[in-house]
Amino acid sequence: MTNQPTIGLSILIPAYNYVCVNLVKGLQKQAQLLGISYEIIVADDGSTDKQAVKINRNIADIPACTYIEREENAGRAAIRNFLAEQSKYAWLLFLDCDMQLPDGLFLKRYMSNATDDIDVIDGGISIGGDHKALGNNIRFLYEHRAEPKHTARERGKRPYKSFRTTNYMVRRKVALAYPFDQRFRHYGYEDVLFGKQLKSAGIRILHIDNPMVLTDYETNPVFIAKTEEAMRTLARFKSELKGYSQIITAADTLSHSHLDIVVRLWHRFMGCIERKILTGNHPWLPLFNIYRLGYYLSLTK
Repeated sequence: MTNQPTIGLSILIPAYNYVCVNLVKGLQKQAQLLGISYEIIVADDGSTDKQAVKINRNIADIPACTYIEREENAGRAAIRNFLAEQSKYAWLLFLDCDMQLPDGLFLKRYMSNATDDIDVIDGGISIGGDHKALGNNIRFLYEHRAEPKHTARERGKRPYKSFRTTNYMVRRKVALAYPFDQRFRHYGYEDVLFGKQLKSAGIRILHIDNPMVLTDYETNPVFIAKTEEAMRTLARFKSELKGYSQIITAADTLSHSHLDIVVRLWHRFMGCIERKILTGNHPWLPLFNIYRLGYYLSLTK
């Protein structure tokens, strides 16, 4: 690893139980057409789906692409730090493995915004999928309702609180100087703390409209289980994330009014019923926020 990385682009994709060969092929084609120096590194973070790992090994046969298999799952923070350390170019583009490219100009838009005065660029996400077919999927309903907040203009109003690791570009020197907190081994909020860290360091985030497309949605039981995991992460790191989470803000407001005990009691007696509705075939989106607030409060005092 050189101390002075070559000007170019390292595309870094953490993978877990998901086949991303087509995504890599699309990115490699765009990078070639741009004529830039580039590499694509996919690191599998201890996937349990061995068929997905087997298919993803084909990535190693694509020019300028590397596929790394890690035996143990290190977590969402550690795998990104690992990828940054493996990179060799001055700009790093981090992408989630389960997203789709919006068009053939995705990389070009990023590189055209990589100016000397910018250190981090957030491209955002857009919501794909058929509303009729996914009308009973709680993840789709949640993301679809939040979609108006995904524009660069809206994200730019709260640049650090709106940051997501799904699709962003960062200078390598910044990624190495401000690594993700590797205490975040489980799902959720490592990107929120990273945004807070960047604000404290005075590093500017530029939000642009260059979204990756979300088309793969977990089943309702899987999404609710991931939400519960995220609430456990939030409860563990509530001190560090204070002011950067609407759940913590809502919980603190209830606590000041001594109403938190009411929500805790409600969740104790009604949480199972709420969960059954949310994981069923006809989830009610407003109930989702009620459930996760109650779940969070059940973990805190």
